[in-house]
Amino acid sequence: MLDAKVVGKVLQKAREERHLSQEVVSGLAGIGRTHLSATMRGVRKPTLETFFCIADAMGVSPSALMKRIENAMRER
Repeated sequence: MLDAKVVGKVLQKAREERHLSQEVVSGLAGIGRTHLSATMRGVRKPTLETFFCIADAMGVSPSALMKRIENAMRER
């Protein structure tokens, strides 16, 4: 089962690696900052569409992010 906390940690790490604020990513992704914050804290899981929007906003491919999520899930 997909763990929302793992997804959130991977998304947050990717955002931080690119030195992007939540405000910038949420604006580029077309979602609210509180929605993005809840996703990155693992409070909510992103829909597939939102996942793609967040990836695009950060300039990373959704498949690369998904691979990182898969690896993190295996390491738990």
